[in-house]
Amino acid sequence: MAAQVVREWAGIQQFPAATQTKLLELLGKLKQENVSTLTILVMGKGGVGKSSTLNSILSERVVATSAFQAEPPRPIMVSRARAGFTLNIIDTPGLVEAGYVNDQVLDLIKRFLLNKTIDVLLYVDRLDAYRVDNLDLQIVKAITDSFGKQIWRRGIVALTHGQMSPPDGLSYDEFASKRSAAILKVVRQGIGMRKSEFQKTPIPLVLVENSGRCNKNESDEKILPNGEAWIPGLVHKITEVVLNGSQSILVDKKLVDGPNPNERGKLFIPLILAFQYFFVVKRIENWIRTDIRKERRSKRF
Repeated sequence: MAAQVVREWAGIQQFPAATQTKLLELLGKLKQENVSTLTILVMGKGGVGKSSTLNSILSERVVATSAFQAEPPRPIMVSRARAGFTLNIIDTPGLVEAGYVNDQVLDLIKRFLLNKTIDVLLYVDRLDAYRVDNLDLQIVKAITDSFGKQIWRRGIVALTHGQMSPPDGLSYDEFASKRSAAILKVVRQGIGMRKSEFQKTPIPLVLVENSGRCNKNESDEKILPNGEAWIPGLVHKITEVVLNGSQSILVDKKLVDGPNPNERGKLFIPLILAFQYFFVVKRIENWIRTDIRKERRSKRF
């Protein structure tokens, strides 16, 4: 397999000066903690803006995006280096096909990730979706079953289309809060995490606006309707997750292939053998001894 091409992160120079400064500060903070390589796995349904978010983070059009173009058929890893720091972002196909979670896509993603370490899971959905349903729950469960519950300790929920206009009667902040709470509730349920546990270690949520019509502040930074410069905000959350004390996820062969069915029940083999010896073998031996004693007695008489 060809080695991953790591190019200089030239796109960072395309950000406004204020954004560049904030990003370099955050990357410097990671390097101070001996983090020189960061790998982000981007997952979610199709058409939610996974590829566009990757392009926005790098400020480069590295993955083609179009409303009339299908998503990449397989995972893609894009690597960029800057001042001794390497950023890897892995874009993935949508996890849903014909209204169901596509197990083949999940298997394809896992095999692509073999021997790679995932530092951050960026789970992408849309802010302008008005409801969550059982399919959202099944997606979170599928990710959890594939990579383990601990991957969500490295998880961030990103809601794209952050500059949308809320329905009549709701303020932007109110709608964003309700939508965020709904998707986080589904994530918690899909992970199988108690509400108290989730409140103790909540999963961060960020809003994203990838379109060119995104508003800007006086420093020319792309901002959300609440005035937040969202790219530095997203990278700040990524930095917090990386430094939260949890372990990165190594995708090894055991995780990809799942548990070996031949290994199941091995712990019970000694117990089974002991049961057979004391309750079967010993009983048969006693029966044989009894029969021998009876036979000897009958010969005496």
